[in-house]
Amino acid sequence: MTNMPRTPSNSKPERSPTMAKPPANHGKSWTPAAVTQIKQLAKENTPTRVIGLKLGRTEDSVRAKAGENSVSLKPTNQSPYNRRKP
Repeated sequence: MTNMPRTPSNSKPERSPTMAKPPANHGKSWTPAAVTQIKQLAKENTPTRVIGLKLGRTEDSVRAKAGENSVSLKPTNQSPYNRRKP
């Protein structure tokens, strides 16, 4: 095996690093209206990701704000333990 120096002809092409675009409200403080909207959407069993998209926030920030305000994001319309009705 020969040790050839890497030249542009035998090296892999470099990939440009791509980063996800931050949400619209990234770094902005939460408004009382946004918190109210989280509560309303959570009552309607809206998925956390969809709530984040509607509010221009990340899923993690929605979860954190819901936790601060004691809002449950768990769906209420699912039966526990996958029980079947007889």
